[in-house]
Amino acid sequence: MSNLMDLIARIFISSVFLLSGYNKIFSFDGTVTWMEGYGVPGFLLWPTIVLEIILPILIIVGYKTKISSILLAIFSIATALIFHLDFDNQMQVIALLKNFGLAGGFIFIAVNGPKDWAIDKKKKYVRL
Repeated sequence: MSNLMDLIARIFISSVFLLSGYNKIFSFDGTVTWMEGYGVPGFLLWPTIVLEIILPILIIVGYKTKISSILLAIFSIATALIFHLDFDNQMQVIALLKNFGLAGGFIFIAVNGPKDWAIDKKKKYVRL
């Protein structure tokens, strides 16, 4: 049962990024404009979209989960510090804390691994 809960947790935390990457594709010009407003070059949007779609899928299926989780934790912290440091705007503070919470969840996954329901599942050898 705990392995099922691990999988569900990986799906929940990854869905934030999957949906975000999907939305960035369909609002590409607006996202570029928004990013450039913060001094981030617009050409970084394509790598961001790839990162937000590929890494969560890897986490969900349990392939290269630790490295994917570490990269998404770093990404979450970086985006929090770049885009959400306006302490006068309560919504930005909430977004900052959300990103830190996501980073914490990804660090937890990186430390504990994906458990049994994963492609990278450690094989248990039985000695005969």
